[in-house]
Amino acid sequence: MYTAEISRNNPASAIFLLDRSGSMDELIAGGQITKAQAVADAVNKLLQNLVIKCSKGDDVRNYFDVGVIGYGMQTAPAVGPIFTGALAGKTLVTISDIATNPARLVERTKKVSDGDGGLVDSIVKSPIWFEPASEGGTPMTEAFGFLKTIIEPWIQQHQQAFPPIVIHVSDGNSTDGDPSQAAKNVQSLTTTDGGVLIFNCNISSLGGNSVLFPSSTAGISDPFAEMLFNISSVLPEPMAKAANTEGFKIEPGARGFAYQADLVELIQFIDIGTKPAQTNLR
Repeated sequence: MYTAEISRNNPASAIFLLDRSGSMDELIAGGQITKAQAVADAVNKLLQNLVIKCSKGDDVRNYFDVGVIGYGMQTAPAVGPIFTGALAGKTLVTISDIATNPARLVERTKKVSDGDGGLVDSIVKSPIWFEPASEGGTPMTEAFGFLKTIIEPWIQQHQQAFPPIVIHVSDGNSTDGDPSQAAKNVQSLTTTDGGVLIFNCNISSLGGNSVLFPSSTAGISDPFAEMLFNISSVLPEPMAKAANTEGFKIEPGARGFAYQADLVELIQFIDIGTKPAQTNLR
């Protein structure tokens, strides 16, 4: 299970489900930017990396269908796609659509080698597909219900595919009830290669001990975090190996869950959550 090859004829799907509630305006633990900005930076960077992974020369091969869904906006709808620019309003798009339709480019300073053993500043342009936002409540149950309406028809058209991967990032409690059943309804959707994978990352504005890829709720005292652990998928073997390679001690039954993650851990979590699928590209 979770070993299906990914090709242009049999693409995979990666969906980012992002909390955009008012509390995302707080600074992320260990950083100088808001949680909303940290999440936007991490996911925009991951989209850029996916484009690179799927590129052969000048050709971007459609190995992935990608969605970025936000929830918490005060204006209707409270849940929906958050691409901007040419992709605005689209729920799932191909990776070649991602490559050719960034909403804008931003200039960033990057340290590069000067050829003599030193480093110099270089200006690079980075693509942006969506912007950070933080307003409203946290309708998490509605968000998982919306996911089901996206993933179910996709699976009907891709029954032999590597199962869809959902990366969910949130910082707070659901404001529309317990989302557990709605999340389990999503996980019950299956391809011939396995069930939909849901990985939950709880980010924090507080310092303290973080927990990544746990096999139990030991060390997690927050009832909301325990709920997220319970609806997080067990890491398939390829993902467990990827986490081990990154230095995490992965025990049997470890789940795709992070608790009180800071910016560095958020980036690691997102990378590990999608890396095994990337290694199956053919």
